Amino acid sequence: MCEALGLPRASLYRRAHKGSSALPSNRAVRPRAALALSEPQRQEVLDLLHSERFSDLPPTQVYPMLLEEGRYLCSVRTLDRLLAQQNEVRERRPVASHPVYAKPELLATAPNQVWSWDITKLKGPVTWTYFYLYVILDIFSRYVVGWMVAPRESAALAQRLIEDTCRKQSIAQDQLTIPADRGSSRKSKLVAELLADLGVTKSHRRPSVSHDNPFSESQFKTLKYRPEFPDRFGCLQDARAFCGPFFGGYNTDPPHGGMGFYTPADVH
Repeated sequence: MCEALGLPRASLYRRAHKGSSALPSNRAVRPRAALALSEPQRQEVLDLLHSERFSDLPPTQVYPMLLEEGRYLCSVRTLDRLLAQQNEVRERRPVASHPVYAKPELLATAPNQVWSWDITKLKGPVTWTYFYLYVILDIFSRYVVGWMVAPRESAALAQRLIEDTCRKQSIAQDQLTIPADRGSSRKSKLVAELLADLGVTKSHRRPSVSHDNPFSESQFKTLKYRPEFPDRFGCLQDARAFCGPFFGGYNTDPPHGGMGFYTPADVH
């Protein structure tokens, strides 16, 4: 019959099952507990919880405050249950709402259209000492167009690196977009004003979402997973001496699997 009507058998059984739920149940009716609150008592408790004094407090705080005053209306669990029946167990205080950030999507069809830049830490000679590696990467060619190792993270240093790199690459007005994360130096006023003066469009990834800037993160992993990468650098000059040959070889020597096995320098 289902084939003749063109009706799936599962639909027939599902509808029949839903219809059976309207039939009277054989389950025994649970008797009302002898110590259960009466309707006037329930209303008294709800009025107390809705009062100005307790409207912003959870039952775990209301209960001991009433006990200190010598009042016992019901248990903490009963307070929770009464609020749940009124659909009031959610956070009743005003809480901050976070905006919905759109996922940034940037497309580069040629070199020097979109750069990605970020800063990573390099361990210093002793615990809690770091050097900071600034790297600017072209996302079309994966070519490292600029880098710098500095003793601190600074918006002024970032400003100088971006300005020098744009000059070396002969960036014109409204040619380039530079996305970055939301670090202090990446969001600084100095960098923002510089990019505006150079005619460079800036964008930021969503908060706490590292894979919105995957090119810089991947490049940092390539650096730090090298077999010769040291556990610590003895001084700032040691870090610069290591990064110089690495970036030179990164740009010219190894073929890049994501670019048809061309080197970043060839594509750039």
